[in-house]
Amino acid sequence: MIEQVLKRNNLYKAYRQVVRNKGASGIDNMQVDELVPYLESNRDRITQSVLNRTYVPSPILGVQIPKSNGKTRLLGIPTVVDRWLQQAVSQVLSSRFELTFEEYSYGFRPEKNIHKAVSQSLKYINGGFQDIIDIDLEGFFDKVDHSILLQLIYNRVKCPGTLRLIRKWLRAPILINGRLHRRRKGVPQGSPISPLLSNILLDELDKELERKKLRYVRYADDFSIYARSKAEARKIGNAVYIFLSNKLRLPINREKSGIRRPSNFQLLGHGFVPTYKKGEKGKYQLVVKKSSWESLKRKLKGLTKKTKPCSFIERLRKLSEVWKGWVNNYRLASIHAKLEALDKWLRARLRYCIWHDWKKPERKRKNLIRLGVDKGLAYAFSRTNMGGWAVAQSPILFATITLSRLRRKGYESMLSYYLKTQSQIQ
Repeated sequence: MIEQVLKRNNLYKAYRQVVRNKGASGIDNMQVDELVPYLESNRDRITQSVLNRTYVPSPILGVQIPKSNGKTRLLGIPTVVDRWLQQAVSQVLSSRFELTFEEYSYGFRPEKNIHKAVSQSLKYINGGFQDIIDIDLEGFFDKVDHSILLQLIYNRVKCPGTLRLIRKWLRAPILINGRLHRRRKGVPQGSPISPLLSNILLDELDKELERKKLRYVRYADDFSIYARSKAEARKIGNAVYIFLSNKLRLPINREKSGIRRPSNFQLLGHGFVPTYKKGEKGKYQLVVKKSSWESLKRKLKGLTKKTKPCSFIERLRKLSEVWKGWVNNYRLASIHAKLEALDKWLRARLRYCIWHDWKKPERKRKNLIRLGVDKGLAYAFSRTNMGGWAVAQSPILFATITLSRLRRKGYESMLSYYLKTQSQIQ
C-alpha cells in the first residue's frame, strides 16, 4: 500500500487538499503557501525516507481552542509536510475502508453530512422511537487506544510501512506552552487523518449495533440510539456501555449521557420540538438550540462594532461569510421567525455603523439631505442628543437608509437566503 500512497498522482491530490484546507502552521512555522517550493527541493528525499522507514514526523503544536460552554478543546496541529503525507495516506486508506462503513455513520464521509444525520434522527423520532439513548464519549479523541486502532487497520491493510507511519503520527509528542508531552493514547484533533481513524475505530460500534438490529445515528464520536420504551432503552444503554468499555476501552461521560425524550434531546446543534399541525399529533420538528443562536449573534455583533475599522462593503462580506455558513448548517430547522427578527436587529446595527462613520454633525446633515430629508429636519437630527443606537432604530434612518439602498450596497438578508435554500431542498 505504501507504494500507492507515494504515487505522484496521489501526492499531488494530497497537496491540493492541504492547500484547500489552509490551516495554521505547525512547530516549524511553515505556511501552506510555502509547501510547493519546499516539495520541489525535498519531495524525493521525503518519499525515500518513507520507503526506507527512516521518516520521523515532527512534534505536534498544541493549541487551546475555546468551546461554546466556556471550556477549551486541545487542537493538535501537525506541520504542513506531515499534513501532506497524512492526507496522502488517508486518501488510500479510506478507499480500503469506506465501502465497509455502515449506512448510519454520517461524519467525514463522502455523500454524508449533518443534514442527513439529523433527518434520520427525526425520522426515527416521528416513527415512534422516542426514548433516546444519548451517549457522550468522555474525551474521545484523547482516549483512543492505539493498540486497538492499529490492530483494526492491520486486519485490513497488512502493510508494515503504512502502519509504521500511522503509529509514528499517533505517538508524535505534542508541544503545549513550550513543553513537549509524550502521547500514548488519543488521536490529535486537527490532523487530516484523524477523522478517518476515528471512523475506523467506531465502525466496530456501528457493526455491533447493526448486529443487534438497533436504530442509531452516529456523526464522528456523537451518537444516539432510538428505542420504543424506557425499559428497552435502559437495556440497550447497559449493553452498549459494556461493549465500549470492554471491546474498545472507551469511557462514557455518565453526567452527559442518559435516556432522553425528544424535547430534551439535542443532536449536532439541533433540538426537537412538537409540531402542532393538524393531524400530526406526537410528531416533532427541528429547531436550533439556544446556544447556537447566541453564538451567531455574538459573532455578528463583533463584526458590527462601530469602532471596528472596516469599509461598509468589507463589513458586509465578512458578515455573509459567517451567517451563510450558519444558515446552511441549520437549513432543515424551523428558523423563519427568528431569522426575521435577527435580520431586523442586524440592519439596525449596520445603520448604527453608518451613522457613526458620518462622525461630525455637518457631515450627518449633508448626508441626510442627500438621502432626501428636509433641510430643517436634517439639521435638527444631525444635532440630536440621542445615542447612536437609538438613532439607528429611529424612523429617520429607517426612511433614509432603506432596505433597497442597503441591497444596492450588497446587503442580503439571512431570511431571503434561507428561503432560497428551502426552495432548493424542495
